[in-house]
Amino acid sequence: MKIEKKEKYTLVSSDDNSFSSFYESFLENLTSLKKEHLVLQISENLNVKTEEILLFLSITEEKKENGTSFVIVKSNINMDDFPENFNIAPTLIEAEDILEMEAMERELGF
Repeated sequence: MKIEKKEKYTLVSSDDNSFSSFYESFLENLTSLKKEHLVLQISENLNVKTEEILLFLSITEEKKENGTSFVIVKSNINMDDFPENFNIAPTLIEAEDILEMEAMERELGF
């Protein structure tokens, strides 16, 4: 797993060979990333199932309660398989757009 600090968020990307090792590594580092806006980029080399991505749902809810954003970047995925409050984007640029929209919503008090 790679962690890279950007100007407005922290990018976490997978370099593991399996989803389970990536997920475990992410959970181990989650405490240190608690106050960060996170973009989680899942490698196209990992064969990830919808059920595995849904493991991040509780983290999404926790981040929202803390006033921070959490977006998963994964292309070739059916967005309709996920709840509406679960941020998934096919590209990093679209993930950054979601972060900006959520920042505006927080400023407006939504």
